Amino acid sequence: MRRTVFYVSDSTGITAETIGHSILAQFEGLRFDTHRIPFVDSPEKAQAAALRIKTALAQNGGERPIVINTVMDSVLNEILSTSGALMLEVFAPFIGPLEDELGRKRSGAVNRAHGLVDFAKYETRINATNYALAHDDGVNVNYADADVVLVGVSRSGKTPTCLYMALHFGVKAANYPLTEEDLQQQELPVLLRPFRERLFGLTIDAQRLMQIRNERRPGSRYATLEQCSWELAQADKLMRRENIQALNTTHTSIEEIGSKILSQLGIEKHMF
Repeated sequence: MRRTVFYVSDSTGITAETIGHSILAQFEGLRFDTHRIPFVDSPEKAQAAALRIKTALAQNGGERPIVINTVMDSVLNEILSTSGALMLEVFAPFIGPLEDELGRKRSGAVNRAHGLVDFAKYETRINATNYALAHDDGVNVNYADADVVLVGVSRSGKTPTCLYMALHFGVKAANYPLTEEDLQQQELPVLLRPFRERLFGLTIDAQRLMQIRNERRPGSRYATLEQCSWELAQADKLMRRENIQALNTTHTSIEEIGSKILSQLGIEKHMF
C-alpha cells in the first residue's frame, strides 16, 4: 500500500518532517509518498497548499492524504482543513495544557523554532560547523578546543557525524582517519594521546564499507572486501586495546549516532 503524506509548516518544515518520519516508521508494510510544504504563513499560501492537497486527493482515487501540520495560526489551519485530508496538528495537544499551566495564551507567532531568535546560539552553530570543516579528516590536528574527536577507518561515517553534531548541537567535533600505518603499528597516534578522553571510535560492517568505497574509488585495492575487512579488524583491535568507546554505524541513523556519542561521552549539549 502507498499513502500520500504532506508535511505542512509555517516555517521550514523540519520539525513536521522529523516528527512525521518517526511516527510513520511505526507502520511496517506501508509506503509513503511524502511532500514538504514550508512557509505557509499567509491565507494565500494556505489556500494554495489546500488546493495542492485536494489535487492529490483526486489523483489518489479519493483516498485522502495525511497532513502532518505544525502551522500555529488557527485561521490558516481552518483553511488547510478544507483540503479533505486527515489533519494531524502536531502542537495542538500541548497548547491548551501549557496555556493553563503557564497562565497565559500562546502568541501564535510563526517561525519561532528555526528563526534567528538567538544570535549567540546561531553563531555557536556556525563556529562549530567551521571547526568541523577545518578539522576534517586529519587536516588540522590541533584538537585542544575539540569537544570530541572521532576516529575510525576511511569512510566509516566520521565527517557527516561531525557536521551533524556541529549544526544541531554546536559541538566542536574533529575527526582523524586511522591510516594503514597506524593500524599496522597498533598504537594510538602520538598526536591523539593528549586527547584520549575525547576520543570516540566509529566502525562499520566490511560489506557496507566496500560498497561505499567502491562508489568513491571503483576497482581499487582500497575498496576490496579483503582490505576493508583487514582495516576494520585492526581498528577494532586498536580501539579495544586503547579502551576507546566505539559504535557501529552500519544500521544507525546519523541522528542516533550523534546522540549516542554525546550521551556516552557525557557531553551536555542541547539541540538548537
